[in-house]
Formats: sequence, C-alpha cells, structure tokens
Amino acid sequence: MRHSGTSANRLAIVIALLALLAVGARGDLPRASRPNFLLILTDDHGCGDVSAYHGSDVQTPHIDRLAREGMLFTAMRANATVCSPSRAALLTGHYADRVGVPGVIRTDPKDSWGFLAPGVPTLADELKKAGYHTGIIGKWHLGLESPNTPKERGFDHFEGFLGDMMDSYTTHRRHGMNYMRRNAEVIDPDGHATDLFSDWAVDHLRQRARTKEQPFFLYLAYNAPHFPIEPPPEELARVQQRSPGLDAKRARNVALVEHLDSGIGRVLAALKDLGLEQDTVVVFTADNGGSLPHAQSNGPWRGGKQDHYDGGLRVPFLVRWPGHIRPGSRSDLAGLSFDLFPTFLELAGATPGSALDAVSLRSELEDVRRAEVRDLYFVRREGGKAYGGKSYEALIRGEWKLLQNDPFSPLELYHLADDPQEKNNLALARPQVFHSLAAALRQHIQRGGAWPWQPPGHRSR
Repeated sequence: MRHSGTSANRLAIVIALLALLAVGARGDLPRASRPNFLLILTDDHGCGDVSAYHGSDVQTPHIDRLAREGMLFTAMRANATVCSPSRAALLTGHYADRVGVPGVIRTDPKDSWGFLAPGVPTLADELKKAGYHTGIIGKWHLGLESPNTPKERGFDHFEGFLGDMMDSYTTHRRHGMNYMRRNAEVIDPDGHATDLFSDWAVDHLRQRARTKEQPFFLYLAYNAPHFPIEPPPEELARVQQRSPGLDAKRARNVALVEHLDSGIGRVLAALKDLGLEQDTVVVFTADNGGSLPHAQSNGPWRGGKQDHYDGGLRVPFLVRWPGHIRPGSRSDLAGLSFDLFPTFLELAGATPGSALDAVSLRSELEDVRRAEVRDLYFVRREGGKAYGGKSYEALIRGEWKLLQNDPFSPLELYHLADDPQEKNNLALARPQVFHSLAAALRQHIQRGGAWPWQPPGHRSR
C-alpha cells in the first residue's frame, strides 16, 4: 500500500509540473512567479548626471548600484524631449501624439498642448487587470481633472503632485495653486518634495509587504532635478566643501541630484529590508535630458531638454532583477522608454496588445535575442513666440537621424555612427537617405493627426 501511495504521489507531482508548464506556455504565469515592478522616473535628468555612465562631478552611488547589480543601457532614449509627451508614451505604449499628448499639459489651458485620450489603457490599467496593485508616488503631469486623474487612469493609490512643476520644492505650489493630492484629497505637507516622495514610497512598500500574495506596480516619479534647482542647504554646503572650485550654478545642481540619489537609496534599502528585493524588477530612467541653462549635464551628447539632438533624448536607463538579469551587464540596444510597457506585461504573464508602438525588452534583459531594429519617432508641440503652437519632429532609422529642432528650421540629417555629436549635417550630401526618412516621418505625423490634443469644449473657453 505504501508503494502504491508513493506512485500516486509521484504521478500527482508529474501532473502538477505538466500543468505548470502548460500555464507557462500560455503566458499566464501563476501569481507567485510574477515580479513586482518599481519604476523610478526622474525629471530632466541627463546621462551626464549619473556617475554610472562616466566620471563626473556628481556622485550617485545608489543609482550606480542598480548598474552594478543589473543591466545598464547605453543607447536608450526618452520618447520626447519634454515631460508630458514622454510620460504619456511611457504609460500607454504608444507614441505620444497617438494618445493626444504631443506637447506639455499645463495648468493654464491657454498654454496647454495635450490632452490624454480617454479610454486608452495605461500600464496601470493593464497590470491591474493582471492582478497587480498599482500605485503612483510623485509627479503625474497628465491631467488636472476628470477624466485624467491617476485614480481614473488605472492607479489604486496616488500620493503626489498633479501639475507640471513646482515653483518651490518646499512650498509645493504652482502659480499659487496647491496641486498636492492623496488620491482625491487636497494635502499640504511640510518638507522638501524629494524627501516627501521618498518617504511616501517607503511607506507604500511597507503596506505592500503586508500583502505579499498580491504583486505590485509602484511608479515613483520624482520632480527632481527639474528646476527650480533648490537643494537642501546642508546638501549644497557639503558639495561646496567637497568641491570649492565648482561653479555656483553647477554646485546647486550637483547637490540637488545627490539629494535625489540619497532618497532613492532609502527606497532601495526599504525594498531590501522588507524582503521584497529579490522579487522586484527595479527600473531607473528619466523623462528627458537635462536643462542646459540650469547647468545640468547630458555629456557627451549635443544639446539638452527641448532639443531633438541626443542631449535632449538620451537618458540613463538601468534595470535590476536579482536572479534574472546578469549583474554588471550592458546593452547598446537603441530603444525607447515606452518599451517598458510590453516588457512589464510580458514579465507579469499578460499579453501586450498587438497595436502598441512599443517593443518588449524582455529578450534583451535575458541576454537571448535583441529586439528588431525599427524606426524611432519623436514629436513635440509647443506655444510661445519660439514655437508658435507648432510641432517639430525627429526620426531615427538605424544609424541615421533626421530631425527638426524647432518648427521654423529646416530638417537636418546625421549619421550617428560616424558623427555621434551631430555636428555634420548631411541633408544636402545624402538626398536619397534624406527623402526616405522624410517620407517615413510624414507618415508618422499623419498617424498622430488622428488624435485630438485639446479637451472637448476647449474653443468655448
């Protein structure tokens, strides 16, 4: 009888294993095998201000740790050179003008150049359907009112800032208005915004640690180091003591970035202390390059925020997943930030929609096979005298890059392999390449034109 029971047990084990293999083949992974996701997004943060990329006067040991323990991408770009379009693409897996956000969504409707399309699923929506708890801490910048508040766009919990930028990191106002919220509640907390967002993220992780049976997605979107460059006084004093010859404007930015890095360090430490580190995919990246007038660094690339030169688009991009991503690995894949959308869904056992513009990075993370090379498209619409409410675009195809850096300048063409600094404009010298890329760019612009980028009733305002 004992022998019969043992055979039955073995048979049960084999059946269970076969069932798990069948489930895995369907892509519907059991909940216990699904990772958590912590997506850390900083604001106006170029590669030159992350010391994992090269020697720098700024020190970011906690961010650098993600590079040592995971994969550092050397050729990733943000989806746009300014905030709202980049975030809209990141959270939808579509190019920003295909979800109604070609430009910055601002608190003043007369100077707002986007409206996130209702009904388009967000990453939070899709992960929530897959059984995840979804939270956002920090900067939203995709709408101030219904239907485009975080709770209406897939997030179970929101604690942060609805608007575009703060006039001060300590008063948290924008044009005298308070956009700080806990879900729908108006709040008025004390403290530096970076510290608040870090502390709230740690608290959120503590709450999720109590319900480990449900995986989570936490989108931690700092507003640092976006201007105003306002580090805590003690941080600035420390940097000035360490580097007394540093330019005053640069010293303030270094101090603000290092204060940000310290906050990220507290969040990563909490992840480890709470026993969540091994089961969590951590991604660090930024919404666009740094602002040159504010002494931010995008080295070695040309230009900065607002530019379609690579200084405005190339961003730090680090991914860590213990036991799954080889520590200290590097990738030169030329992808876009919104590629995280299908990547997270695949790792969660869900199936990304076929209509996405984004491409999964899963094979790259697993060192199996890189994603196929495809055209990379960029757009920004802006008002004011310098832009006139018009848009300007860029397209990358392999080593070629076609760009317009403002709506009134001619298109420029660069061969990035030979000219990574984008100094030698080949628009006249290579007409066949120019016209081929220009035709592809026009098709992208036409597709974006199908989506309204102002809310209903805007003309009546």
